[in-house]
Amino acid sequence: QVQLVESGGRLVQAGGSLRLSCAASGRTFSSYHMGWFRQAPGKEREFVSAINWGAGSTYYADSVKGRFTVSGDNAKNTVYLQMNSLKPEDTAVYYCAAVRSSSNYRNPNEYNYWGQGTQVTVSS
Repeated sequence: QVQLVESGGRLVQAGGSLRLSCAASGRTFSSYHMGWFRQAPGKEREFVSAINWGAGSTYYADSVKGRFTVSGDNAKNTVYLQMNSLKPEDTAVYYCAAVRSSSNYRNPNEYNYWGQGTQVTVSS
């Protein structure tokens, strides 16, 4: 059974940094896209970043490009989201998700597996 467990979310001041982790288990993810999404209160879930775990290709939403970095550690079966220069508008619940390689990795409806989410709050 696939399980994704996020961690690392907390309260941080604007301009600060956080690293989110997503520990994956239940299968080999080398042929998967691992995505990060976020959802703020009253808003739809939105794409943040993704990594093609096997190829190492990375993708970012324009709103986070240059500030966030996604990476994967195959040995630990863990995906990370390094978030720098955080802004109050980054405040949201952040979710990790997995889908067998898909060209539509920005669409949350493509993903088969989801973690429970971790809260990131950025104070001004």
